Amino acid sequence: MGKDFDENDDEMYVTLELDDGTEVECVIITIFEANNRDYIALLPSEGKEADDGEVFLYRYSEDKDGNPDLTNIESDEEFEVVSEAFDEWLDAQEYDEIVGEDEE
Repeated sequence: MGKDFDENDDEMYVTLELDDGTEVECVIITIFEANNRDYIALLPSEGKEADDGEVFLYRYSEDKDGNPDLTNIESDEEFEVVSEAFDEWLDAQEYDEIVGEDEE
């Protein structure tokens, strides 16, 4: 899987090369922790995956020079833990938006 990071405006993008050789440009939603490991959530910006609202989850790390590295999640059990952590992050974001609107 290939990846290129790009900064546009206030959003960060990554271009993924999928196993079938196609490239998908994705917006970085967040980097979050689950089970003492960092993960990244990506939202495709166009194509079928974007139309479906599909979110890609990958392990996230940086090499000694600070360059990002994404790797596939290796097991269904790990994916379940990561999906649950991402869902909790999403719930917290929605809660913050609702509370923030009420305070104004």
